[in-house]
Amino acid sequence: MGEKVAAGAFDLSDRQRYRRKLQQCLAGLRRLLEEKRFDRPQNLMGMEIELNLVGPDGLPRMLNAEVLQRISSRDFQTELAMFNLEVNIAPHRLRGRVFDQLDEELRTGLAYAHRKANEVAAGIVMIGILPTLGQDDLVSANLSDVDRYMLLNDQIMAARGEDFCLDIQGVERLVCSSASIAPEAACTSVQLHLQVTPGRFADVWNAAQAVAAAQIAVGANAPFLFGHELWRESRPPLFLQSTDTRPPELQAQGVRPRTWFGERWISSAYDLFEENLRYFPPLLPICDDEDALRVLDEGGVPQLAELVLHNGTVYRWNRPVYGIANGVPHLRVENRVLPAGPTVTDVIANAAFYYGVVRALAEESRPVWARLPFTAAAANFDAACRYGIEAELEWPRPGRFGGTSVRPAVDLVREELLPLAAAGLDAWGVESADRDFYLGVIEERCRRRVNGASWQAATYHRALGDGLGREEALAATTSRYSELMHAGEPVHTWPVGIVPRPVVPSA
Repeated sequence: MGEKVAAGAFDLSDRQRYRRKLQQCLAGLRRLLEEKRFDRPQNLMGMEIELNLVGPDGLPRMLNAEVLQRISSRDFQTELAMFNLEVNIAPHRLRGRVFDQLDEELRTGLAYAHRKANEVAAGIVMIGILPTLGQDDLVSANLSDVDRYMLLNDQIMAARGEDFCLDIQGVERLVCSSASIAPEAACTSVQLHLQVTPGRFADVWNAAQAVAAAQIAVGANAPFLFGHELWRESRPPLFLQSTDTRPPELQAQGVRPRTWFGERWISSAYDLFEENLRYFPPLLPICDDEDALRVLDEGGVPQLAELVLHNGTVYRWNRPVYGIANGVPHLRVENRVLPAGPTVTDVIANAAFYYGVVRALAEESRPVWARLPFTAAAANFDAACRYGIEAELEWPRPGRFGGTSVRPAVDLVREELLPLAAAGLDAWGVESADRDFYLGVIEERCRRRVNGASWQAATYHRALGDGLGREEALAATTSRYSELMHAGEPVHTWPVGIVPRPVVPSA
């Protein structure tokens, strides 16, 4: 959700100064790129996971401040709403048994956080959208008491000038309105970071865009919102609509939304930062004292604070990131496609698939983005969100004759993308045991046509068939999901249905 900021009012001079500083930052970025000042390749990856706090009844618990106080670790932070947390995994080099290491660290951290949440009758759940969330849970009063969230809410609402309208047509249709950005907090995701050199950035970003639909198809985990069954991955339409600063008139004119897949393949990281300034008005015109160009003239490394802050308010599914580590600037691709969960094993398998296939696609002699129209990649993303594991995707045909064809996502992943992912992990230097185990999880999901979303939907409908009402079925599905998530076996092995509670005879 961006950098730490202090709340306060803005006037016209603040916005004018901020625009000037943004242009100065963009010029500074161009100079850094031209002068080849960025870090050398280090094969570094990182991970952030957004979490939900849930009670024994499966309902959200607005207790993140209390839970964070008990956890008392910098690895865990607030997120947008009081039922959200975020855990940050320290950067790792992509080599050896890195995925087993990540698995162990994440299991240990989440188990500790879960125990601490239990102290206040809550628990940790990794899921794309909590099925039991209601409209009354996602209101401004339940935003975390952090300045940047309040300020962002105020600025987005001021830019829009009216309530948000949520209208999502899926298995069912949801139509409602919101007087704040709080519905965005329903979207809990995994963010995968990959540090890349400027020379490789465009290839990696293009590859990530091309494979985003396949990521969603095998990893979808958000079929419900406000008691309605919608898309298999309902986060993208919800995120788009709950942060949409465009009133209907600007939407009709084709003005771009701040939650954006993009509209073209790129040739440089600079393209994305420049687009962000050209298309999206600043929301948080907070200026730093730094003169970026002067810092460069003096041989230093500028923070580019205004550019970084503005970049954090444009919600690309693959976002460019500028950062500094040990006094040296670097660039990262932040992949924001995946929902959280279902289990640690599933999260790590999704990561292994992503890092492997992106490496392989980025190094192909005939890159996929030279053979697949960008409009097809965007349509694939939409189809994967709607249909999940049952999606059909357009992809270049193998061989030298060119063209594309539409095929089931599970076939595309098993026949083409998993072998590419294996080759990519080999290129990173990942050991074969890690490669085979975690990519095997993806293969089994495809073979059985099961992911988090399909399991949730099947279990919910089984509960309805067993006589539970809609709210009871969603709560029971959530509670069962939580049990299986903490048991730790990957989702493709989960039995469908609710385990009946034992009847305790009356005295």
